[in-house]
Amino acid sequence: MRSEILDDDNVEVQMAPLIDCVFLLLIFFLVASQLKKIEKELPITPPEAVYSQAAQRDDTTLIIGVDKTGRPYLQGDPVPYGVLLSQLNDVARDTPQRKVRIAADRDARFEDVVQVLAALEVRALRNVTVHVGDPKN
Repeated sequence: MRSEILDDDNVEVQMAPLIDCVFLLLIFFLVASQLKKIEKELPITPPEAVYSQAAQRDDTTLIIGVDKTGRPYLQGDPVPYGVLLSQLNDVARDTPQRKVRIAADRDARFEDVVQVLAALEVRALRNVTVHVGDPKN
């Protein structure tokens, strides 16, 4: 069936849905541009490795940092050691196969890193990698 458009009918493009889409895109790009990589926020200088294998990036990886004073970081935020242990208990209970990456400063005491490794071992979190820096050429 054919319909005729009369001169009296107003044919307009609906602007409200178009404006909604533009604002949603604007908000998405603003939020996406503000996201930072957790590894970049840690105040550490990782040791260099002669041989290393590139690990696949995964947003679900739990990142534990240790700075040169021995302070632990969880996902980029400094936390007391007791809070770190509590969070590890939750992770071990909920997702025991979750990937964990340890990022320690090159000047961190080995005892501080071993303390984190021991806490992971006690909780049976064994999918652990260690973050190292690129070797200088």
